[in-house]
Amino acid sequence: MKIRIETPADYRAVEELTREAFWDVYRPGCTEHYVLHRYRTNPDFIPELSMVMTTDDDSRIIGHVMFSRAAIHADDGTVLPSWTFGPISIHPDFKRQGYGLQLLQYALDKARAMGIGVICMEGNIDFYRHAGFRLASELKIHYHAEPRDSEVPYFLAQELIPGYLGGIEGSYTPPQGYFVADEDPEAFAAYDATFPYRERHVLPGQLPQPGN
Repeated sequence: MKIRIETPADYRAVEELTREAFWDVYRPGCTEHYVLHRYRTNPDFIPELSMVMTTDDDSRIIGHVMFSRAAIHADDGTVLPSWTFGPISIHPDFKRQGYGLQLLQYALDKARAMGIGVICMEGNIDFYRHAGFRLASELKIHYHAEPRDSEVPYFLAQELIPGYLGGIEGSYTPPQGYFVADEDPEAFAAYDATFPYRERHVLPGQLPQPGN
């Protein structure tokens, strides 16, 4: 497999991949492809870290990851630049073969080389610890929607540059760009209608949805 920067010619294929990868995972259907679609014009989007994984002949995109700028609001009143990533997508035909970790490690190395100091994200620690992540509370970074004294199992962080946090304590809120589908459901529905119809299913393990 090869990894390279996404180009405009890849956009639709990457959105199709993202839709396929996330369908029915966290909710009936998914919104991650729309988040990605809208993020490319967001000033927090980092195009140099929008990476695709392809087959060796570059004929098929099988993975993608994107990064966004974010911020940690420190208790002393300062705002420390931070970053996040996601969605990260691997086509179902290629899952559980190590490609997701390979793509993420490659992108994190690129981020470190760009001077990106800390990554905060939401995910499964059992998977992401293999990429160097730990519970963010261990670094004294707290999730905005949870009590300060709680150990939030899904909120993770990693200092890409050792000492970047400088011992601060503070809170993190995901960038607003991740909520575009919920903020404008009609625009999302119109966008999703440009893809082939696919039935949505309510499945065990999905996140609670608004109104449920």
